[in-house]
Parts: sequence; structure tokens; C-alpha cells
Amino acid sequence: MCGIFAYLNYRVPRTRKEIFETLVKGLQRLEYRGYDSAGVAVDGPNSNEKSSSICLVKKRGKVKALDEELYKKDTIDLEAELDTHFGIAHTRWATHGVPSAVNSHPHRSDKNNEFVVIHNGIITNYKELKKYLQTKGYEFESETDTEVIPKLIKYVFDNWESKYVSFSSLVERVIQQLEGAFALVFKSIHYPGEAIATRRGSPLLIGVRSKFDLSTEEIPITYNNTLPKSVFSDIPLKVYDAAGSQESGAGIGNVKHENNEKDANKKQRLNSLTCLYSVGDLKAVEYYFASDASAIIEHTNKVIYLEDDDIAAVAEGKLSIHRMNRLAGDDPSRAIQTLQMEMQQIMKGNFKAFMQKEIFEQPESVVNTMRGRVCFENNTVILGGLKDHLKEIKRCRRLIVIGCGTSFHAAVATRQILEELTELPVMVELASDFLDRNTPVFRDDVCFFISQSGETADTLMALRYCKDRGALTVGVTNTVGSSICRETSCGIHINAGPEIGVASTKAYTSQFVAFVMFGLMMSEDRISLQKRRLEIISSLQALPGQIKAVLALDSKIKELADELYKQRSLLVMGRGFNYATCLEGALKIKEITYMHSEGILAGELKHGPLALIDKDMPVIMIIVRDACYTKCQNALQQVIARQGCPIIICSEDDPESMKNAYKTIEIPHTVDCLQGILSVIPLQLMSFHLAVLRGYDVDCPRNLAKSVTVE
Repeated sequence: MCGIFAYLNYRVPRTRKEIFETLVKGLQRLEYRGYDSAGVAVDGPNSNEKSSSICLVKKRGKVKALDEELYKKDTIDLEAELDTHFGIAHTRWATHGVPSAVNSHPHRSDKNNEFVVIHNGIITNYKELKKYLQTKGYEFESETDTEVIPKLIKYVFDNWESKYVSFSSLVERVIQQLEGAFALVFKSIHYPGEAIATRRGSPLLIGVRSKFDLSTEEIPITYNNTLPKSVFSDIPLKVYDAAGSQESGAGIGNVKHENNEKDANKKQRLNSLTCLYSVGDLKAVEYYFASDASAIIEHTNKVIYLEDDDIAAVAEGKLSIHRMNRLAGDDPSRAIQTLQMEMQQIMKGNFKAFMQKEIFEQPESVVNTMRGRVCFENNTVILGGLKDHLKEIKRCRRLIVIGCGTSFHAAVATRQILEELTELPVMVELASDFLDRNTPVFRDDVCFFISQSGETADTLMALRYCKDRGALTVGVTNTVGSSICRETSCGIHINAGPEIGVASTKAYTSQFVAFVMFGLMMSEDRISLQKRRLEIISSLQALPGQIKAVLALDSKIKELADELYKQRSLLVMGRGFNYATCLEGALKIKEITYMHSEGILAGELKHGPLALIDKDMPVIMIIVRDACYTKCQNALQQVIARQGCPIIICSEDDPESMKNAYKTIEIPHTVDCLQGILSVIPLQLMSFHLAVLRGYDVDCPRNLAKSVTVE
């Protein structure tokens, strides 16, 4: 995920050099999150109360390169002391547009930099907004979704018919038009020394530091129900009513506002309300805005966590928070919390390693993979990156899915449901073996290339091999702007967020979900499959909550790891939809514990692996209620007959499996094709605990790299 950091000093004199250092250091604290470019926006050299300018500095690459670029700006007086100043900074992890300076944040409204913004998240309706703004004469310079935001706020500002409009009101109007997830921080030459921050679905917090006592330990929320939801009416946005039907004509357009004394008084009253409860009270104070507490903790341990649709405003040193509407269950205030953790702990939260953190992020990462693509109200699935090629894909004669390691396992996990929903033959290939065999590929094949980094060398070479033979190529990656992203005809961005741990966890489950969504989109017009589709879509909606339920078993899994960590080998068995789970679970154990482990297809037990079973061989079996349930029970009896002591991952309502198990891990039951997402998480947790108990570096296992860029 991208990184947001911003700093406002009110009546705390700082030189421009000190401000630069604060912003750059804040970005450096966020480097662990992964990024490809960085940028800052600060007041220009002529900044004062009557006229203001904003200087943007953006650079592809590391924060260090940005830092060096800042000091090359000879027009900026680094020693100039600024009594009050607001600067914003950002590290970008590409989602729309390749890594470059022009695609980096902050993004601007126009060449005069009237409004600038930094953004985490994805705006899913940016194409509609961009098309509308282009009809109004706005020119775009980047390939990003974010650029529509500063241009939209300038459009609203230019078309506001009253004499005065507050900065927060402008932002309020803008975010009503945005769909998707975002954390936003705004700066403007029209509102010098003011800051606006808001979020929806992406984290954002504010740190407060002052040598004076804060006037309150809570910031009460003010509400503003008087502003209409649509200021203008001719942006073609999609709005759904409670029944799920589409309403047209909602959005931005040209609604007139009364410009009389009563209206002005109302606005003045509303504006004063937002400052009624404040921190600062015109005393010297500093504010820090960040997407992660790791960037703030060295400055202050007093923080306020914003909630979805909060709009936080700082003006004249006062912080206020308001919302457009009061909803049932809303917390009436935001507490100023005291961080207790050390900086290193904050970076990983309460987790011992990034891998552990990423395992526990999976309820959110699968939601982000589905966000803006699955509409649960009308049971539709749209993958924007494939929409223009859907007819061509439906006409193909087979699908070929190519990957390595965990990505290959994600393809194996979803092959069966893809064959069912697309009614096409699906080949799943290891990239290296695919090339070694000189596999025949034809013009009417569709080839998928799946890679977390988008730079996996074997997969990239297989891509070029298939392109040379005229096949349609589709990328499935977690990194926009990667080689696979650039070289494929179309693709799916899994949007799992940066994965720091070498052993992939949340990328696997997001790849899994991405392929299921593809199958659902392909089968939308198949009448015979509608019941099956509805069952899967309903299960996708319940999936994040079920993942949380599995994660709650962590302590029980740790107890099992205490019994197993001294073993030298471990077998993982299953079949059907859960065969891939066995392969992936065994791979995780190999990667970070250095223990031998093997994923075994339970149907092959009698053809060799059964010779390994005795009372001393640890065996994990995955047995869930699906089409292979009876066959798995037969395999279980074979293990027990050889004095095996199986640990069984089974459904919560399965007494048959429980009575024959040495130990059980009981997980929620979901539709068969998604059960592999829930059953793999205990194995991810098991591998983590085994590695910790064996004393190994979980995030950086020996001999392995996060992105395999060599054959």
C-alpha cells in the first residue's frame, strides 16, 4: 500500500530545510510498505498570507532520490523560517499507470497547483469522472485514478456560486462523488496553512504535539445535514437505490444556490460549528497525518484514528472533525489515544514478523481484491481489465494458466471451478516445465500468467513464448507497472497490498479470489449455472468474516506446533478442491521452517506414500464436506490402520472426522470451491509458529528472494 505523511506546524517556526527533513523522514518510516516513487508538496518561495504558491517535487525510485532532488531546487530558500506551514508527502505503490514522476503523488488540479492531493486506495469510478471533466476542458497529465480528485475539487471550487466556501465543504462535495477506497490529504493555495484529511476504507491517523496541555482528550463529531448530496447533476455516475436498481442522472451538475443574507448566515453558523470543539486553541501546535503510526511515533504518541467518512480539518491551528450525516451506532467523538509501543513494534503492529501480519491482513486483502468488482446487491462481477477482451476469451478453445511456486498453487486451487464455470479445458503449467517441453500454443488459446511481483523470470519468458505464437495473454499480478503487467494484452490486478514476507500468504488467497471472480464473470450468461453462481457470490460475501474465525484459532495451532517443531518431516494430505491446499501448506513449511514436508494427493496414498505412515510420522489431513468427503474418509482409515496419528483440518459440524483424529482444527464451512481459502490459513499459521519455535528468520528464509528475477 502507498504511504501518506503530512506535517503542519502552527506558530512553531521551522526552516524550510527542517520541514523537508521531517517530510522525508516520515516517508522513510513508511518504506517497509513497498513503493516505486515518492513526492512532496510544500509552500513555494513567495508564500504569505496574501499570495501563495505550491512547489511540487516528485521522483521515481527511492525516498533517498527524492531527498537529493529537493536540495537541487536552487529557487527555494532552505533557511527561510516559516511560522506556519503545511507540507504533504507520499510514497506510491502503482495501481494505475507505470512508476514515473508524472504518475507520482501529490497530484495537482492545474499548472498553477491550486489544489494538490495525496491518496491511498483506488477510485473505481475514475474513468467516468475523468471523461466528464475532459468534456469541461480539464486536461490530464497522468495515467492515475487519483488525478481526477484535485481536478474535481477545482471544478467544484470554480463553479461554487456563493462568495465563500470552506475547504472542508469542497472536500465534502468531492468525496460524495468518489467510489472505491481512499485516504486523502488536501492542500491548496486558496487556503494557506489549512489541511483537510478524510478516509473511506483506507487507514489514516493524526498525531498531535504541543508544549501546552491539550484542551480535550476527545474530539466531538459535528454533523452537517444541510448540504445536498449532489451539487451538480450531469456527471453520469451510477447510483443504486435500496432495491439495487440503477438510477440515472445523479452526480455533479449545475444546481443554483441561494446567495442571500439568510444563506450566508447559515454557512457562517455551520462553519463556526466545525471549530466549536478544537485542539490547539490558537496556541503553538503541530499536526502529523499518516497512513501508519510508524511515521508518527518519533514525533508524538498522541494520535487520533479517523473513521470512514470522517472529514478532519485544521484551520488556524484548530483541529475539528465532522461528518455529513449521523448514522445509527456512530461514535459521537474521536478519542486522542496514547501509543504505548516502540517504533519497531508499530511497524509490524502487534506481530512478530511481516509474514504473521500479512496472514492476519487476509480478511481485508480479500475484500480489497473484490472491491469495486463484485456487486452483492445484483450478483454481478466485472473485472475492468478483462471487460474489453471478454468476447475473445469466451471464443477460445482452452485456457492455459502459467505460474511458479505459490502462484502455481493458486492456479491448481481454482482449475476445477474454472472448468465448471467456463466449460473450457484448463491447463495449469509450471512455467519452467512449460518452456522445457516447448508446449504447443495456438492463436485461439488464452494464456494467463500469474505472479505476485509481475517480474518472475520463468513466467515472463513463458509469456513471451506464448505471445510469439499469437495467443491472447492475460496478467494476474499484485504489482502495476511490472514487466508482466506491461507485456500482457490485458489483466487482473489482485490488489492485495504489498507483501513483505518472502513466503507468500495474502497474495495466494487474493489470487484465488481473482480466478473465482473470473469464472463468475465468464458464466454470467449461462442460465444453467445461475444457482451455482449465486451460491459462490453469497459465500464470497461471507468469506472475510469466516477468515477472521479461522484466525481466532491461532493459539490452538500454536499448541500443535509446540508438539511438531522437533520433527524432521511432515505430510499434508487432501484431494479435490483441497489438493492445492496441501501443496501450498507443504511449501510454506519448507520455505520458512526448513523441515521436509510433502503435499500428497490422498487418492495416491496406496500408490507409494502409504509406505511412509507409522506412529512417528506427523500427518495433517484436510477433510471437508464436499464431493470427495467419503474418499477422504477412506484415506483416513488407511492412515489409522498403520498406527498413524492424524491431525485433521475439518468442518465445525463433522463428528465423523473428529472421532478418528488425534487432534482437530475445526474451520467454518463454505461453498466447496472456496473452502481452500479457509483450509490454507491454519497451515500458514502452523508454518509460522514452527519457524519461530525452530529459531529462524520468518520474513527472510535462507536462499530465497521475494521476487525471483532469474531462471
